[in-house]
Amino acid sequence: MSKISGAQMLIKSLKEEGVEVIFGYPGGVVIPIYDVLFDSDIRHILVRHEQCAAHAADGYSRATGKTGVCMATSGPGATNLITGIANAYMDSIPIVAITGQVATPVIGTDAFQEADITGITAPVTKHNYLVKDVEDLPRIIKEAFYIASTGRPGPVLVDIPADVSRAMIDSNFKAEMNLPGYKPTTRGNLRQVKQAVKLIYDSKKPVIFAGGGVISSEGSDVLREFTDFAGIPVITSLLGKGVYPETEELSLGMAGMHGTRYANITFMETDLIIAVGTRFDDRVTGKLSEFAVNARIIHIDIDPAEIGKNMETLIPIVGDAKTVLTDLLSNYREITDKKGKPDRSEWLKWIKRMKKEFPQRYDRASKKLKPAYIIERIYDITGGDAIICTEVGQNQMWAAQFYKFTRPRTFISSGGLGTMGFGLPAAIGARLGKPDKTVIDIAGDGSIQMVSHELATAVSNKIPVKIMLLNNGYLGMVRQWQELFYKKRYSATCIDNCVDFLKLADAYGCSGIRVKNAGEVDDAIKKALSIDNVVLVDFLIDPDENVFPMVAPGSPINKMLEG
Repeated sequence: MSKISGAQMLIKSLKEEGVEVIFGYPGGVVIPIYDVLFDSDIRHILVRHEQCAAHAADGYSRATGKTGVCMATSGPGATNLITGIANAYMDSIPIVAITGQVATPVIGTDAFQEADITGITAPVTKHNYLVKDVEDLPRIIKEAFYIASTGRPGPVLVDIPADVSRAMIDSNFKAEMNLPGYKPTTRGNLRQVKQAVKLIYDSKKPVIFAGGGVISSEGSDVLREFTDFAGIPVITSLLGKGVYPETEELSLGMAGMHGTRYANITFMETDLIIAVGTRFDDRVTGKLSEFAVNARIIHIDIDPAEIGKNMETLIPIVGDAKTVLTDLLSNYREITDKKGKPDRSEWLKWIKRMKKEFPQRYDRASKKLKPAYIIERIYDITGGDAIICTEVGQNQMWAAQFYKFTRPRTFISSGGLGTMGFGLPAAIGARLGKPDKTVIDIAGDGSIQMVSHELATAVSNKIPVKIMLLNNGYLGMVRQWQELFYKKRYSATCIDNCVDFLKLADAYGCSGIRVKNAGEVDDAIKKALSIDNVVLVDFLIDPDENVFPMVAPGSPINKMLEG
């Protein structure tokens, strides 16, 4: 009977789960794991900060649909992961975070670099484990990946004490999962599905509201089939972008605080919302008491806790989005075979008129460099075929408004937590997961400075992401709120003249390009895409440009500021 160490068993278990890459940062108690990793064919990406390991694993997962993996040492290494873990938790992204822990005999003694990471992360993980016996390790790893990727996806943390990593175990030790209480419902109740189909058929002005859950379930194709067959327009959440092509007539784009005006108006006009894989968060609904007051709601979600949490639901359907949509489509075909398709031509004419009356717009005649123009040119030059990652703030909203997403897993952004600094490490993860795709981080000068050290990660690992930096010299979204709601008292939001981004790019071995006017935009984008290296394009945009339309806090979503 051959024996291997716990560290060796960990790597063996990760390989059995199909892990190809780990994003991490070593430290004292994980040295045994890193020593085994040295001889492994699992690729390790050394980030420059542990938070970015979690964000990179998150980006990898969003781009590929696989479970991302990150790793850090005990104490500060583990606590540095927390923001990235919380980000994945809020957006329902499957990652497994592996942390080192002090040896079991000294847990609880305030040993050097000890932190109760399972206690700390309990609110922001789907589940977590402290491995106390090496023979529990194979089972725990198997369970961690299963929990992270099934039901409503999310992060799982596995904390491994140093002595467990060094302990010996039979190399052929097998362990079965033991999760008697974990049984996510994937198939929707057929009676409720049939009720929903009848309600949809009878509706005069229905709309589909699709969120990130449709993408997680790989349900985009069946959603498109259902939408096109039924002739029902589609609104998406921020994280649902790409689930239905935004180039199609039935697409109304994104709703909410910075959504399209026509999507928000449609929510107030519709008589039926078919919500799939979305949670009616506050940035979508605006003033909740005045949201969609004329609509009945069918809510489809794999997490029963989300149904009815924010909006009263007439027909709740708990289940996997793809599975439920498949059943909806099948039953809807049956009812139309018997009765014929309902006539919704007036509703679709109204939708078309709203889109024509309230287009997304900006000042195209301005001599100043407009961010919306840059985003439009990125879209046209890439043919809409890039993976777009974003930081958080104005850059994120401009990207969401002016790049037309036509496929799932091509828009990668921090939704629920709104984490500045997410975009660059997420782009690194996405590019590793999809090495044949162009990956662009649309960044702001505030966000990028939180994680600019990850330029070293990208360069040293030859991960040629492109950073399109919308540089306005401000913490732009905060400045916008100060302008609109705080009498232009710009407290701590001006960061102009703090850094020369071309020198920063050069210091890290990146290529840098600066753009000052609209005539230089196309050449800069094309040049960036042609260079086989990390490229940072510093666009000096109009510093006074704001994101519009905008729903003011506490307002109903059809009351939008136009700028």
